Amino acid sequence: MGMAEKEISQAVIGRLPRYFRYLGELKDQGVERISSQELSELMRVTASQIRQDFNHFGGFGQQGYGYNVEYLYTEIGKILGLNKTHNLIIVGAGNLGQALANYMNFARRGFIFTGIFDINPALYGKMIRGIEVRPMEEMAQFVQQNNVDIAVLTIPKSEAVSVAGRLTAVGIKAIWNFAHVDLDVPDGVQVENVHLSDSLMRLSYMLERYETQKNDL
Repeated sequence: MGMAEKEISQAVIGRLPRYFRYLGELKDQGVERISSQELSELMRVTASQIRQDFNHFGGFGQQGYGYNVEYLYTEIGKILGLNKTHNLIIVGAGNLGQALANYMNFARRGFIFTGIFDINPALYGKMIRGIEVRPMEEMAQFVQQNNVDIAVLTIPKSEAVSVAGRLTAVGIKAIWNFAHVDLDVPDGVQVENVHLSDSLMRLSYMLERYETQKNDL
């Protein structure tokens, strides 16, 4: 039974980037081996959870011998698709789009920022990290010519649905969606929604709950 047939839970997938990050730090510190117990103490996840998570992907190490940090880092990177590079464009050159374009860490992970598009003529030609802002009219052709597979949407929700449709029509395979709207995309196109205000509201809820509990004591 291959990995694809076993549906891996979202919770496990959600933890993989964190494992990857910690292992990268250990590797940079020159650590060669780590036990699930040591990893557990660093990450504050139980050792049995770590072993369970890793077993979904074949285990990666012998019991009692610990994990080879470099090997584990490389294997988790492959599972996350980080051994390939992905070309991405940003649609919407406002504050958020510009901030994401300037975030250097993406390139280290193999996400190559290749283009940025906007409908505001005042922004055309503006350089952001060596990439110039182009008109939306050039987007479709750019995607096809530059083998772009990921689009980042940092545009108002009124535009997002039609733009997503245009992007999937020209072969975009994945959308990182910062617009507050659910996108209806064809089968096989992956969407990851990032709702900044939802995240802030969760923080507000936790703050509220903490204050309430404190006052009840």
